[in-house]
Amino acid sequence: MKLDIIGDIHGCYDELLSLIEKLGYSFASGLPFHQDGRRLAFVGDAMDRGPASLNTLELMFKLQDNHSLIYSPGNHCNKLYRLAKGSNVQKKNGLETTVAELNALPPKEKTRFLDRYRQFYEALPLYENLDNGKLIIAHAGIREQMIGEPFSKKIQSFVLYGDTTGETLPDGRPVRRDWAKMYFGDAWIVYGHTPVTEARFVNRTVNIDTGCVFGGKLTAVRYPEMEIVSVTSQQPHIPEKFTHFD
Repeated sequence: MKLDIIGDIHGCYDELLSLIEKLGYSFASGLPFHQDGRRLAFVGDAMDRGPASLNTLELMFKLQDNHSLIYSPGNHCNKLYRLAKGSNVQKKNGLETTVAELNALPPKEKTRFLDRYRQFYEALPLYENLDNGKLIIAHAGIREQMIGEPFSKKIQSFVLYGDTTGETLPDGRPVRRDWAKMYFGDAWIVYGHTPVTEARFVNRTVNIDTGCVFGGKLTAVRYPEMEIVSVTSQQPHIPEKFTHFD
C-alpha cells in the first residue's frame, strides 16, 4: 500500500491541487492518477475557513463515487453534516464561510449539494484502519487501546476533537493534552486537527496539519516512506493559530 496522506485542507483548493501535482499525480477524467499506483488519503476537515470548500468537497465526492476515497472525517465535517440534516448549529469557527458558498448557489443546487454531502458523510468510517493495522488515519488522533474497539461517543469525541481537558484558551479553542507522547503502539497514526508549523513526529505518530488556512503549508506524508511533502499556503499568515509544544 502506497499512500500520500494530506492534512487539513479547510477549503484551500488551489493549494490542494498544487500539492497533488507536486506529489506526482495527473488528472484523468477529473480524478488524480499516479503512474506508480499511489493513492491519496485525507485526515479530514476538507471544508470551512478557506476560500473554496465546495470545490474541495466536489473532488472528495468524485473520489468516493470512484470507490477510491480514503478519508477520516473531522469535527468540521461532523458539524456540516449536522447542518445538512437540518440541525440548529452555530455558523461560526469557519462554518460560516462554507454556508456563504452554499447560499450563493441556486436553491436547487444548494439542496443537491447538501443531500450529496449527507450521503458522503454517512459512508465514511470514524477513522481509517489500513495496511492490516499498520496504519491508522484519525482526524485528531486516537489512543492505542481505542483502535478496533466498538463505536462509542468517547472514541468519537477523541477522534474528532482530540484529548481535550474541558478548559478553553482565551480565543475559545479547547485545551488539549499531548496524547502522542503517551502513544507507544506499533501502528503509525497519521492525524491533523491541531495546527503546527512543521509536520510533528512523536513516537509512531505524525501530525500533518501545518495550518494551510492560517498561512502555513499544506502537507502530505508519504506512506510507507514517511516522507514529508508540502506546498506553501496562499492565505494570510496568522501565527497565533499555531500550537507550539514543549
